[in-house]
Amino acid sequence: MKTLSIDLRRAEASDARAVAETHRRSWLHAYSGLIPHKALIQMLERRREDWWRRAAQGPSTLLLLDIGGTIAGYTTIGVNRAPALKQEGEIYELYILPEFQGTGLGSYMFREARAILKGLGMRGLAAWCLEDSEHAVTFFRASGGLDVAEGMEDFGDAALKKLGFIWPN
Repeated sequence: MKTLSIDLRRAEASDARAVAETHRRSWLHAYSGLIPHKALIQMLERRREDWWRRAAQGPSTLLLLDIGGTIAGYTTIGVNRAPALKQEGEIYELYILPEFQGTGLGSYMFREARAILKGLGMRGLAAWCLEDSEHAVTFFRASGGLDVAEGMEDFGDAALKKLGFIWPN
């Protein structure tokens, strides 16, 4: 019998290639058909291996879901960037490869990210997603999030509505 390890750990610069691939695959799955193709491809091109190498050493925290050596997902967390929302922490991104979705691993990552921010003394949490991303909206609502804010995000020639979710404590 083989034991499979599941670990949520901080990214290192040496993880950059694997994170770039996880990012590319998870974003194509999440946003194809929502974000105009040209804009989506440009976004993916900007976040190649070098970008993720710098991100692993940047000011926000980049956590990786490592399943037996496969980077199955990632989340970035840090200080809330939206002054209108009084929550102190923010989950900037939370993505999982399509083949690992629906297994509870996204909820695990969310809970752990939230606990880390709380452990750093941050009160409350905020997260944003595109309004038309049914999967993300459902996930945040199921996680207890309250959609309290709206905004717009520009993607080339398209402006898409986004929702801001909060978790007060």
